Amino acid sequence: MNILRSRRTLGVTAALIIAGASYAAGRATASTRNPGPTLAGFGARSYAPGQVAVLNIEGGQTSSATLQIFQAGASGTPGPAAAPGWDKITFGKPVTEPEHVRRPAGAQRWLVHIRLGSTWASGAYVARLTWPGHADYAPFVLRPARLGTAPVLVVEPTNTWHAYDDVNGDSWYLDSSVHTIDLTNPFGGTRVNGKAVPAGLPEQFQRFDVGLLRWYWHSGYRADFISDDDLERVANARQLSHYRLIVFGGHEEYVTSHAFDLIARYRDNGGNLAFLSANSFFYKVEVSGNTMTGRHRWRDLGRPEAALLGAQYAGWNEGNYPNRPYRVTNTAAAPWLFEGTGLHDGSRFGNYGIEVDEPNIASPPGTHVLAVIPDELGPGKPAEMTIYTRGRSTVFDAGAINFEASAHWPALSRFFSNLWSHLSGEQSNT
Repeated sequence: MNILRSRRTLGVTAALIIAGASYAAGRATASTRNPGPTLAGFGARSYAPGQVAVLNIEGGQTSSATLQIFQAGASGTPGPAAAPGWDKITFGKPVTEPEHVRRPAGAQRWLVHIRLGSTWASGAYVARLTWPGHADYAPFVLRPARLGTAPVLVVEPTNTWHAYDDVNGDSWYLDSSVHTIDLTNPFGGTRVNGKAVPAGLPEQFQRFDVGLLRWYWHSGYRADFISDDDLERVANARQLSHYRLIVFGGHEEYVTSHAFDLIARYRDNGGNLAFLSANSFFYKVEVSGNTMTGRHRWRDLGRPEAALLGAQYAGWNEGNYPNRPYRVTNTAAAPWLFEGTGLHDGSRFGNYGIEVDEPNIASPPGTHVLAVIPDELGPGKPAEMTIYTRGRSTVFDAGAINFEASAHWPALSRFFSNLWSHLSGEQSNT
């Protein structure tokens, strides 16, 4: 890891240096305001290979820490095949050696400039800080050097990660008067309900997204990974035409008008979509720089998400309903999806719930229910997995928020491979 000690050695454009300086100047010094816990966060949600990432460390009393970067999910399953020195929280494969970093003396900001590897594969990464008795993480997305380098695009739900972040009370889930979210906030060590989580990791990233990453890195497939910010910078659907498939693996709840229009046009142009979580494209937000404002339900604005996804958010378990297995109801609607899985109509698989989707009158004609969890949220409130074809496009919706978390399960990895291969035209190289 090339941790840069001064601005003279950055070797990056003036614009990046200015951006890092502005980021540092724009945030109050947490250690002088309220020491609190030591938390770290990157100045951007994504970076390109070879770029300099700016890590801001604030709060706490520790004067030094050990910093290391990991490729989340890439160590696979614990055991002899796991990468030496792997991170047990994110199943992360180390891509740098541990490096010692020290807090500057006085009231200076604790900023660490990190040169990212120019040959690192696009994906989700985490920085891990450790010091005696403590650890803190900071995630970022490594986008491709240019779009279209792989047949599949994976969008990480960075807007949703921050909407649920409870640091500084800056969350729509803590205070109904909050209107603006600071996208540079670090992630804390608790969920919005107060329960502890690994410090610095978005709750849904650690609980759900890592499961898909554990499958992906050992699947033999290739994909470009981007953040919500990167999707926002795509000017039009033509720029996505190199991709046969776009995957929204996580809880893509918060999207802008531009993102909604872009993905709808991509679908209309024949692109395939896979939504591996429930409650996607639910709220309209506006993002400007490092600020996200909102929020309004798309269905209240005349754009029900079922018209794009095939199904839409039906509710959550409210702490009263346990996860339960899906029951397969219609293999004939997509026989390729179930090939080699051993699943047939009537089979049960997985253990899902929390937040669920179901189709409705807005769903495109020919939307099929593939599997169902009857009465998942009470009588007459099922979770339903759907698929539909429109022109040359096929759209899959998993129907449960935690579906992607099961991608690495041996009983379901073939299901995910079938979905990926059929919709992307890509064959695994393993």
